[in-house]
Amino acid sequence: MAAIELRSPAFTDHSPIPGRHGHAGENVSPSLEWVGVPAEATELLLLCEDPDAPGGHFLHWLVTGVDAHSAGVAEQRKPVGGREWRNDFGEVGWGGPAPPPGDEPHRFVFRLYALSGPAALPDDPTVEDVYRAADAAAIERGTLVGLFRR
Repeated sequence: MAAIELRSPAFTDHSPIPGRHGHAGENVSPSLEWVGVPAEATELLLLCEDPDAPGGHFLHWLVTGVDAHSAGVAEQRKPVGGREWRNDFGEVGWGGPAPPPGDEPHRFVFRLYALSGPAALPDDPTVEDVYRAADAAAIERGTLVGLFRR
């Protein structure tokens, strides 16, 4: 499976995410850009999760139904055509990084999946549910990792 190039003007891969994107900051989603989405993709799925959270994978952002012909999303916006889901803060949309104070930097993993059809998700999906559904319909994917600490 070839990779989609996923990047952000706000931070580079495996570098710190600016504090304004944090849940205790301005809590605005970062702008993202992508290239390499295959022509046969019917939609995109975007998620951001913290695999280093004390309780396991913490879902910060889930957007399904994103226009497969889009090339990114502006800061504090919903991707074109996308449906934002409830995150693990219990909020719909972006929920910025909020690792426990004093922890080593947590990884915030942004994943973009190019799908052959809609992902079959339950009403209140966990990160694991999203991975199962996305992997079942994925043609290609891209990953960007940001770091955050408080």
